[in-house]
Amino acid sequence: RRHGGAATQWCDATGAGDRGTAMNALALDYHPPRREWVNWPWLRSNGLAAAVALALHGALLGGLMLGWSSLDAPAVQTRTLTTQLLILPPAPEPVPVAAAPVIEPVQPPPPAPASLPITPPVEAAKPQAEPQRQIEQAALARKRVDEQKREREQQQNAQRLREAEQHKQQEQQRLAEQQRQQVEQQRQAEQARQSAERARQAQQSAQQQAAAADSSQYQPLSKEAPDYPERALDKGIEGDCTVVYDVSPQGTVVNPQVQGACHPLFIRPSLAAAQTFRYQPRIVDGKAVTVSGVKNTFHYRIK
Repeated sequence: RRHGGAATQWCDATGAGDRGTAMNALALDYHPPRREWVNWPWLRSNGLAAAVALALHGALLGGLMLGWSSLDAPAVQTRTLTTQLLILPPAPEPVPVAAAPVIEPVQPPPPAPASLPITPPVEAAKPQAEPQRQIEQAALARKRVDEQKREREQQQNAQRLREAEQHKQQEQQRLAEQQRQQVEQQRQAEQARQSAERARQAQQSAQQQAAAADSSQYQPLSKEAPDYPERALDKGIEGDCTVVYDVSPQGTVVNPQVQGACHPLFIRPSLAAAQTFRYQPRIVDGKAVTVSGVKNTFHYRIK
């Protein structure tokens, strides 16, 4: 049919008058083309490139298939085999016996193969067990750290208390020692004062006794009061006048002099009165001696 249509189109192009003749000629001269399944000239020119492309596509397809198979394959669980080495004692050698039949040693039975430990099936770990255990361990670690910190603080507090108590005891001992030293110093000062007072009293007593002894030895025999000066009476003058003199071995007054403050009106009568005094001489080792520094005070009063 396809070829008949083509002939009809050609007949239309050449004219209607020759239609019958053209159809007969076309039917007699047409040879249909042979179909070739392999194009050998094209294959010879492009065969190498086609082979390379085909190999690349095959390799890519194989890689994709291997990748899918590795992704889809389940994880193989690793099995653990535990072995145990057993060392058996050597078999005893047979003792040869003379004129006895040779008896082959009985070989010990081969040891039974060590039974492999049966590995219990690994249970699937619970998803929350490990985090919970980690939380508990962290809590225990924090608790231990807190306890250690508390123990250190307690030890530090106890150390501070011991140091404070020791410092307090040392301070008390220092104060007690200082107070003891003060008391000792006061006692020593009091003893020194008392010793000085006793020495002074003893010296004063000795002086008094010596003066009493001296005075007893040169007792005055006669003393006359001086005359009151007329001018002092007229003016109403009163006063005292001390005269110092020596007592000679004969008991007379020698070198009288006025000592201290004395009114001029009382000097002359005081010296004149002292010249008239008579004393019992002082005797030392059986001899009369001079007594120096004898004092006598005259009191002038208007009554």
